[in-house]
Amino acid sequence: MLTHVWGLIAHPNREWKQIKQERETLTHLYEHHVLLLAAIPVVCSYIGTTQVGWSLGGGTTIQLSYLDALGAGVVFYLVILAAVYAVGKIIRYMAKRYTRPPSQSQCIVFAGYVATPMFLSGVVAVYPLIWLCLLAGVIGLCYTAYLLYIGIPAFLNISKEEGFIVSSTTLAFGVLILEALLGMTVLLWGYGERIILSIIG
Repeated sequence: MLTHVWGLIAHPNREWKQIKQERETLTHLYEHHVLLLAAIPVVCSYIGTTQVGWSLGGGTTIQLSYLDALGAGVVFYLVILAAVYAVGKIIRYMAKRYTRPPSQSQCIVFAGYVATPMFLSGVVAVYPLIWLCLLAGVIGLCYTAYLLYIGIPAFLNISKEEGFIVSSTTLAFGVLILEALLGMTVLLWGYGERIILSIIG
């Protein structure tokens, strides 16, 4: 399990080649990578919001009850899984213009591995300071972009110039998804009780 995590961080070029050779299935990816790594920001946020509380500055702290945090965490987890799928669909759409494009399943597998730094950056949510979480998110996003730029050309069997175009487009849409995800995260973890009550009511 999680065999490619260290490789993607330490030596991504070599790891991308190995991932491509394995021809991993979508089911295996989610069972052995995405489902586990996506739990990192969720579990850490749960601990942070129930034990510490979101620090918004000026002495303002928002702390959720265990039940409210659980509801917010479940929704957050499902959103993360959906975001991986959506980025995979974007890569598939961009790949259709090239000869012998990878399947949709392969594109989602690729997206799942690309998102690894973003998953890992969620560990800082265990002590949920807004500025710290934003800093970790930016660092995770930058390394995710790096993985995308070096991985796309080999994945699609295209030149680095074409890979740059595909990567840039994918990253642009991915950032939009990320911004929506971050906004939802703040709402869920910061105002979880009100949102959950309004949905139930």
